[in-house]
Amino acid sequence: MGGKIDIICDGGIRRGSHVLKAIAAGATACSGGRLYLYALAAAGQPGVERIVGKLRDEIDRDMRLMGVRSVSQFDRSMLRWR
Repeated sequence: MGGKIDIICDGGIRRGSHVLKAIAAGATACSGGRLYLYALAAAGQPGVERIVGKLRDEIDRDMRLMGVRSVSQFDRSMLRWR
């Protein structure tokens, strides 16, 4: 949308790589509702804190593996379309 509106990806976000793919495709934010609800149901607040930490670690790791230092460096050319 050329930066005119925010695009939020909702649904299917289960890993850090899913967040990065959505951002590369043009999303400005991602919503992982099921991700934290399962953690909340299983272990309460500590479970949510743990899963958010794991998600952050996955994003950091995947960005390092790609040689990317900032989310602003992501674009559609980084995706492989089938």
